[in-house]
Amino acid sequence: MTKGHQLPRLSSLWAPAVTALEKRPLLLLTLVLGLASAQETLEEVPVQPAFDAQKVEGRWLTVQLASSHAHLVSPDDPLRLALHSIRSRDGDLELILFWTGEGVCEGVNVTIHPTGLQGQYQGSFEGGGSMHVRFVSTDYSNLILYVRFENDDETTSLWALLARRTVGDPAWLGKYLKYVAECQLQKAPVFNLDAQCPPPEA
Repeated sequence: MTKGHQLPRLSSLWAPAVTALEKRPLLLLTLVLGLASAQETLEEVPVQPAFDAQKVEGRWLTVQLASSHAHLVSPDDPLRLALHSIRSRDGDLELILFWTGEGVCEGVNVTIHPTGLQGQYQGSFEGGGSMHVRFVSTDYSNLILYVRFENDDETTSLWALLARRTVGDPAWLGKYLKYVAECQLQKAPVFNLDAQCPPPEA
């Protein structure tokens, strides 16, 4: 069963992975995705023209993640979080994730709200920070996503390549890698939901 959670303060992101289990899944999300110091301003990040939020609904798999701090979490870390799907609800978008540990599988919903600008969404942190999401480019079978977190003087960001199926499209991978090279980022560990973890409620 999925649960709604507020995002944690970014000042807590550097806590050891062992304490992440106690600090709830969204702290784990920021660690597992290896968030980076932003290499670009928000205005420099492109957005998909004529973006249709309803067309991004459904199951997504993470093909690539990039950040400048990929070493923050080892691929062998037992605490992992994976995007399962995206859902549209009353104009908002919900990112449906599952975090898994040793014998643990828990659903998490992250809600982002439209900014009024095409393909751009935002949410709020507990404690006053903000989360900005841009749907950079998509054909609704492949998706390049940019996420930026801001809290006080601290800014972190990530780029993700998502796809509907595990075999990635080379053209989309090339497009994604171009953004990663321009931002001077490094590959970060990718975790996808395995078959043993239950799907979210309909």
